[in-house]
Amino acid sequence: MLDGRRPDAILVDCGPGSFTGLRVGLAAAHGLAIGWGVPLAGYSSMALLAAASGAAEVVVALQGGHGEIFVQNYAGDPVVPLDALRSLGPEAAAASVAAALVVGSGAEALVTARGWGEWRDALPRAADALHLPAVLRQLPPRPIYGRAPDAKPMA
Repeated sequence: MLDGRRPDAILVDCGPGSFTGLRVGLAAAHGLAIGWGVPLAGYSSMALLAAASGAAEVVVALQGGHGEIFVQNYAGDPVVPLDALRSLGPEAAAASVAAALVVGSGAEALVTARGWGEWRDALPRAADALHLPAVLRQLPPRPIYGRAPDAKPMA
């Protein structure tokens, strides 16, 4: 919602995703929120894809790097996560989900590993945030990385 040239609030994608990409996006959103004096809230790209699917039950699978897939099960109407976000190899991800429909950039790999189901390649679109229930549009604006950092402390 815009009031002239200034929004009433900012909604930012918190991930999961790459360390640098999430930090840059969140830092920009924080800076704009401070500069405009408006509230800032976040959402998960996993929930966004689940909501955009319109399905009663769906698995969201996003490419996560290192050959892994970010995976999470959702129920629809309203969209509700059924389990925690996980970063798994395709075979382990396939064994951890049940819904026939899989959406996201990792959907084809998951369905191929599982050997059954329908997949839809999709990326999150911010415009779909309107389909999220209010509780999933009010996350703290902090990164959701989906797995432990790759960097290791020096010995």
